[in-house]
Amino acid sequence: MDTERCTVVVSVNGVRYEREVEPRLLLSDFIRHELRLAGTHVGCEHGVCGACTVLFDAEPVRSCLMFAAQANGHEIMTVEGLAPAADRLHPLQEAMHAAHGLQCGYCTPGILMTLVAFLKDNPRPDEAQIRAAISGNLCRCTGYQHIVDAVMRSVA
Repeated sequence: MDTERCTVVVSVNGVRYEREVEPRLLLSDFIRHELRLAGTHVGCEHGVCGACTVLFDAEPVRSCLMFAAQANGHEIMTVEGLAPAADRLHPLQEAMHAAHGLQCGYCTPGILMTLVAFLKDNPRPDEAQIRAAISGNLCRCTGYQHIVDAVMRSVA
């Protein structure tokens, strides 16, 4: 049986990609399997955990809830696109490291992408605002305090 394919042209981390994919391919699977960018993690596949969060036209979205075909013509940023250079981390990544804001690291890419978008609109948040911003990202290891500390450190 032949399956229908569609063309997806997308910019990911500033690089243009064009792929022929099945219309039902999830954006998270497209990023991980077609583009080989493994930083976008898939946790629940229901949009609940936030591990698959990427920036879609600079706004955080759950990539497990979108089809790759929906990304056609759009810009996506994944955690791989955060660092300004191969030998330098993004300031938020540096703060997460310094404040021990991660343990197993599975949720970290989604949290980082959520926070990058949040901090763009809220450059001087307080603790309650940070907690509200990451309330859609589940972390089973840290208890969130060190993540909040890292964000506060990055904006100080």
